[in-house]
Amino acid sequence: MTTSPPGAAADRFAAAPVDAGGTPESEWADHTSFAHLDVHACPALLVVAPHPDDEILGVGALASELAARGVPVSVLSVTDGEASHPDSPTVTPTELAGLRRVESRRAAQRLGLPEAVPLGLPDGRVGDHETKLATTIAEHLHPGAWCAAPYRHDGHPDHEATGRAAAEAARRSGAVLIEYPVWLWHWSHPGDPSVPWERARTFHPSGYRHRRKRDAVAEFTSQITDLSRDPADRAILPQHVLDRLLRAHETVFVP
Repeated sequence: MTTSPPGAAADRFAAAPVDAGGTPESEWADHTSFAHLDVHACPALLVVAPHPDDEILGVGALASELAARGVPVSVLSVTDGEASHPDSPTVTPTELAGLRRVESRRAAQRLGLPEAVPLGLPDGRVGDHETKLATTIAEHLHPGAWCAAPYRHDGHPDHEATGRAAAEAARRSGAVLIEYPVWLWHWSHPGDPSVPWERARTFHPSGYRHRRKRDAVAEFTSQITDLSRDPADRAILPQHVLDRLLRAHETVFVP
């Protein structure tokens, strides 16, 4: 299999509006359990999240399990997510940024994770700061550590830029890059030849850990519920999106 050329995933994501539903979880149900991810091989984990909530949606259960085992876990929040509702009549970008930081902190507490370190890059323009971001991520890594970052062909520009920066940081530092998809589950489909399924690995958390992840995601009220009745305040993560991200296991791509 081959991965998508630059821009291909973003084009597919742009052509699949979130409100339209995307590929339903019922179609993924029998196609998302891959070879087992050996978590015992992880000496330390750095999770890089383009927006507050991606760290939980992507690998929240995995990070929580490793932290519970005594593995050092840290989180970088690249942006504050202030652009999720750009035309909102209810909250300003500054207010939303503050709210999302609080939500991220509460979610981390649910999972026994440390508070994310905010980097303050502009939401929606991470690609403009990719070189700087790679340097910053590398400063938090060491040889052999795992760096969990968005899949470099996830479709969302901030996710892809963050993924590329993390890949470069891992290369410089000798860390191990694992990539978590978020929006791929929306615009792709089972057996998609552009996706490197042969590199996919599955982590199966305990029922307890999975419930804690669901509780953590519930903290992101600014994203999973409507801010008001105004169309500009619609939830960014409606239920059909959450169904794909709250399945009973997590999938990552390994080198």
